[in-house]
Amino acid sequence: MNGNVVRWRRAGLLFLGLLLLGACAGHRFGFGGHNGDDGEINAYPVDYKSDILAAMHAYLNDPAGIRDAAISQPMLKEVAQGTRYIVCLRFNGKRDDGIYMGVKQIAAIFLAGRFQDFADVPREPCLSATYAPFPELEQLKP
Repeated sequence: MNGNVVRWRRAGLLFLGLLLLGACAGHRFGFGGHNGDDGEINAYPVDYKSDILAAMHAYLNDPAGIRDAAISQPMLKEVAQGTRYIVCLRFNGKRDDGIYMGVKQIAAIFLAGRFQDFADVPREPCLSATYAPFPELEQLKP
């Protein structure tokens, strides 16, 4: 793998880790206002598209040149962490060698209205999702 790609990926993962750590610290010390009730844990993710776009830089080795991108609306679903808002994504991204890997389906999981993690979902919970084009994902830059 190209050294620059590795450095950018590590930087993206570090940024994402710091972002998540900051969010946890904010809740721990009262800055986030999280009191643990399900209503707040399952707050609707208003900025879900921009959160997903930011996280895709850390998730993919090469976020440029994505094809066939589609996204669902946020929906409450049961996942391993409990009931959470998820957003289903489909896209065709490139492998490390630049070859397209075929359409992949993942779910973005949200906690308290903010992006938490991506999960590979072969079928459920995205089986019933209605997808719309997601051109913003196709326009990501490396």
